[in-house]
Amino acid sequence: MDESFKGILYPARLPIFHRLPAPAAVEHLVQWFWIPEWDIDAGRSSRQHVIAYPASNLTVEPHSVGFSGPTTRAGFRDLTGRGWAVGALLRPAAVPLFTDDPAGLQDAEVPLPLDELHRAVVSAMAVPDDGARRQGAVDAFAAWLASFGGVASEEGLTANAMMDIIASDPDVVRIEDVSSRLAVSPRTLQRLAKKYVGLSPSALIRRRRLQDAVERARLEPSVDLAVIAAEFGYADQAHLSNDFRKYLGFTPGMYRRSID
Repeated sequence: MDESFKGILYPARLPIFHRLPAPAAVEHLVQWFWIPEWDIDAGRSSRQHVIAYPASNLTVEPHSVGFSGPTTRAGFRDLTGRGWAVGALLRPAAVPLFTDDPAGLQDAEVPLPLDELHRAVVSAMAVPDDGARRQGAVDAFAAWLASFGGVASEEGLTANAMMDIIASDPDVVRIEDVSSRLAVSPRTLQRLAKKYVGLSPSALIRRRRLQDAVERARLEPSVDLAVIAAEFGYADQAHLSNDFRKYLGFTPGMYRRSID
């Protein structure tokens, strides 16, 4: 699978990190699985910054299972000691399995008493071989999801299609662009986004544009910021800078200097 770091602001600072594709049985429920593993020297920490995908995650760690709702801004986590996580980036159709109000969980995480899932993933992560460990954890996670809620509604699949279009088509810059591709009304899209994502369609489009602009600024530091702004549909460089400040807390120039 493509090991893209889109959404991760400083990939060079990452611990061991893998993204694995969702098995076919849960492709309608999971975008991909992500597994970081770390071993930080005593007394030190590693801060990981992300501008996350506008989606919910179900995450298993050595001592817990948590469900996190969609984020509205960049965030970070400080890693210490030795540990791992196995997370599923959920597709919209999976969200109602865990909450009927994803908007109420914006920028929040809640613990879930999913003991069977926890035992299966922890057991898989105990395998010594790296590749077998990670794939086994994904297989165990996917098998649990398939048995827990393997069938998605037609409405949920439409919500998946909405997200796919927004995430993959750079020509989509307005909600009307999405509604015309799906042959549904903007009002229907607003309802689907609220129920299955927890963010508005406009917020989803803004997040994709910002993630794409951040990745371009990181990977091609010689490209003029005005060119990047135009490429991703911003009116001008000032509007790009405003989004950086609002959602990341710094300007594009500051970001580029921080990764030199």
